[in-house]
Amino acid sequence: MKRPDGLIFDMDGTLWDNVDTYVKCWNIGLEKTGHDKKVTRADIRALMGKEARYMLNTILPGASEEEQNELFKAVIDAYLSMQGSMTPRVFPGVREGLEKLSKKYKLYLVSNCEEGGLVNFMNYTNTRSLFLDYAEHGQNFQPKSVNMQLLIERNGLQSPVYIGDTDSDSREAAKAGVPFVFVTYGFGTTDRYVLKFDSFPELTDYFMNL
Repeated sequence: MKRPDGLIFDMDGTLWDNVDTYVKCWNIGLEKTGHDKKVTRADIRALMGKEARYMLNTILPGASEEEQNELFKAVIDAYLSMQGSMTPRVFPGVREGLEKLSKKYKLYLVSNCEEGGLVNFMNYTNTRSLFLDYAEHGQNFQPKSVNMQLLIERNGLQSPVYIGDTDSDSREAAKAGVPFVFVTYGFGTTDRYVLKFDSFPELTDYFMNL
């Protein structure tokens, strides 16, 4: 492939695994809103990359939109309160790789996370200076394809790629007209990609030598 003019990264399953924190937040939210239910790591892992309403419909099927919104607010409040104590697993080679890639490429982030989630990632990993822009579902409640297009338009990109770990990432990239690069170590599988890598260092080496 030709050298892209921007690398747009997904967050969860691509750059780090913060699922254990999310499980705690959902369970705190469920308890605070009076729901006699708990979610497991497997439950939340299976929902990684999905939009908030899809997650809410899966976790609280049949609940009213008002009940779901109340739960989601409680989950976000729990997440904000845990930012100083969470212990996500940053995938091997991510920090070093992003540092290298930023010297050759414009780096961006697009995620289906809550508002502020990407800033939290950048602050935790000390990578905020490496990314030029970002877009997240919690800012406008739009799908990844729309947020990719918005980011591409406001940054004047002509040939970016989207780097993610799920089939839904691949589908959203296709809707946005962006080639999809698949990392196999994340939370999903797909057969739709232009490139795939089994580790972040492998991805870094490829793009640094492109």
